[in-house]
Amino acid sequence: MNRTLQIVAAEDHVDDGNPNVLQLDNDADPLAIEVCLKDVERIDLNFPKFTDGRAYSQAYLLRRRLGFEGDIRATGDVLIDQLVHMQRTGFTSAVLREGVDASAAERQFDRFSAFYQGDAVQAAPLFSRQPG
Repeated sequence: MNRTLQIVAAEDHVDDGNPNVLQLDNDADPLAIEVCLKDVERIDLNFPKFTDGRAYSQAYLLRRRLGFEGDIRATGDVLIDQLVHMQRTGFTSAVLREGVDASAAERQFDRFSAFYQGDAVQAAPLFSRQPG
C-alpha cells in the first residue's frame, strides 16, 4: 500500500451528507465502530487544534487493524508541517485551512526520502527493505 497524500483546499472540501462518508469524533474509538466499513468510501477525522493528535491514532487503527482501504481525510486545524506524519499514519487526504498555499504543503514531502521505522503506509522498517 503505497499512497500519497492528496491536498484538498478548504473550499473544495464538500460535506454533502453522503452516506458513504463517515465522520468520526475526535474521542471516538475506531475499534468500537459498529458500522460496516466495506461501504464507507471516506472517513473524516478531525484535528480540533493542532496540538490534539488523537486523529493520528484513529487513522493508524483504521488502516492497520481494521484494514480500511478508503480515503481517510484530515480536517480541522491541519498545519502543513504535520502532513508527512499524517501520511505515515494512514491519512490519504488533508483539508488545508483557508489561505494556506498548497504548493508549500506539497514541498513538505520532498524533505524526506525515507524513514527508518515502519508505519501505516510501509510496515517494514528501512533496514529490511534495503538490499544486502
